[in-house]
Amino acid sequence: MTGKYRHPPIIEAVCEFRFPPTVSWDLTIHGLMFGKIQKEFPNKAQHLVQNIEFTQTPQGLRQQLVTSEQSVFSTHDKRLLIQVGSHILAINCLAPYPAWEGFKPQIEKALTALTSIIEVKELERISLRTVNRIVIPQSPVKLSDYFEFRPFLGEHLPRQPINFVLACSFDFYDERDVCQIQLTNIVQNVTTSVAFALDFDYVLAKAGSISILNALEWVDTAHVKLVELFEGSITDRLRAIFDE
Repeated sequence: MTGKYRHPPIIEAVCEFRFPPTVSWDLTIHGLMFGKIQKEFPNKAQHLVQNIEFTQTPQGLRQQLVTSEQSVFSTHDKRLLIQVGSHILAINCLAPYPAWEGFKPQIEKALTALTSIIEVKELERISLRTVNRIVIPQSPVKLSDYFEFRPFLGEHLPRQPINFVLACSFDFYDERDVCQIQLTNIVQNVTTSVAFALDFDYVLAKAGSISILNALEWVDTAHVKLVELFEGSITDRLRAIFDE
């Protein structure tokens, strides 16, 4: 995510802010938000989103399907999107990834626009996620040649699994933050290359532990950790493919 590669594997980066239910929220926020960012995000779309909510009642845990409206604002080329839903703000960046120096200002712009409309003191959740599509131009491949983060196969097992999913979670800052790393193979119709999805999802795990004033500082910290974890997950042979 630092711009050190000429061919970065990131196909999508997402920064999401979730606000406490105590924050006053209605659909007028969507229109006011569009007015703030319309010059750079002129395209507007509406979607209905369904979520399952759980509430504790005297009779036990109650499950309810809740439908809400979500607004999506995008740039002319549809590569940058700002999504506004019920107590949610998400900023998406699609490939080609412009490096962190190009993505971070969009996060700041969206958060600043929203907090000029509503009063927020703390955040329920923040996440910074990157999805990488890695294509290796040969088949088959030895995973240890390209990945430091990979499944372990005992000596009595076949060397080449048809499909696999590997996921691990790590905590940081006394469990304030959690990052999940997931690696899985992508089934392709070609036999001259193999492809993998390498996903990093860094999340504020302790609700309310970060104030709105420190939100962008947290995002910067999350980015630094994601870079460290990404570099720790790959080998020099993979870096050569990305053209370091």
